[in-house]
Amino acid sequence: MAGHSKWANIKHRKSKQDAIKGKIFTKLAREIIVAAKQGGGDPDANFRLRIAIEKAKANNMPNENINRAIQKGIGGNEAENYEEIVYEGYGPGGVAITLKIMTDNRNRTAGEIRHLFSKNGGNMGETGCVSWMFDRKGYLAVDRESVDLTEDEILLLGLEAGAEDIKIEDNLIEIYTQPEDFEKVKTNLEEQGFKFSEAEIDLVPQNTVTVTDLEQAKKLVKLMDALEEHDDVQDVFSNFVIPDEIMEQIG
Repeated sequence: MAGHSKWANIKHRKSKQDAIKGKIFTKLAREIIVAAKQGGGDPDANFRLRIAIEKAKANNMPNENINRAIQKGIGGNEAENYEEIVYEGYGPGGVAITLKIMTDNRNRTAGEIRHLFSKNGGNMGETGCVSWMFDRKGYLAVDRESVDLTEDEILLLGLEAGAEDIKIEDNLIEIYTQPEDFEKVKTNLEEQGFKFSEAEIDLVPQNTVTVTDLEQAKKLVKLMDALEEHDDVQDVFSNFVIPDEIMEQIG
């Protein structure tokens, strides 16, 4: 496994900004709405909704907001009509970028995302231009300090639970699964006391590109921040890695 693709993982060591919490809640609510609309409002019977709720709680989203989003989702025609789209493109240096989008206006969103790419040294590509570089995987993240086990014990438990790959570094345990095994592995490890900071089906790059040029890294960070902050972007995936010493220079 080449490593996790989410831009959120690069930002794992960056402090959370309270100023964007409202925007985070909006995106979390949108995921809950769509999940409830597609599969019903019972999280025990709707796996996607259950994962969306767990993610919302992990981000300290109030229960009132969560319940309101579920009600909007099961409200039939009254629910927001979000369309799920995947956009693809290239960042500075040709790194691959894939975006998970939820929008109520495809044309508006496409134009805005294309503008963000071009403004920040990248370009939006055609459907399929970089998706072949990623595999769909279940992804579970655990803070290393929360698990009182040796690395060998963690690896053994993860593999016995059905995990495909496990990485332990930077005070983070990353567990990868086949999508169809995700729920089983998650349940098995929860029964062993694991508490997940992230749990979702993600896109993981088959190979990663290490960016050591400071100026290119700065441009990539600026582009990725701009994409992530867009209201309609739910998730950002890429195949680049910025070493710690370069990230420290960026600040």
